[in-house]
Amino acid sequence: MGELAGELGISRATLHRWVGGRDQLLGEILWSMTVEVFEARASGKLGRGAEGIAELVGTFVRTVNGSKPFREFLRNEPERALRILTTKASVVQSRAIAKMREFLDEEVTAGRLTPPLPVEDLAYLLVRIGESFIYTDVITGAEPDAAKAHAAVTALLS
Repeated sequence: MGELAGELGISRATLHRWVGGRDQLLGEILWSMTVEVFEARASGKLGRGAEGIAELVGTFVRTVNGSKPFREFLRNEPERALRILTTKASVVQSRAIAKMREFLDEEVTAGRLTPPLPVEDLAYLLVRIGESFIYTDVITGAEPDAAKAHAAVTALLS
């Protein structure tokens, strides 16, 4: 934070007032990477119905897993990364769940999806499925795999 404040020509106190602490700033940076996938879905670049939702989760996992800076952050600071990304204090997880809920509501309203759970619960579960296949290396030591996330969502929504 000190280096960033120096580059911006402001005090650390000013930087903290602008962005909060390091975790809040990292959360916003990580969300900026994540939101691109949701924007692609909103613009119609991904499919519709159950397959479109599975494609969204798979694309989300593939995008995050393909980010070298993210993988390095996760490798170097796994506890901080999981705290920033997967707890109730996380802007990333709460925003991802809200976006997923919007897309699910849209698909249900259009008659393209019959949810197997209440939409709010399903949105949470779908985000957690995606996270499971992003953090697999930290949790189990296995390689992260977007195809498995896609398959899991397809199975749930079929």
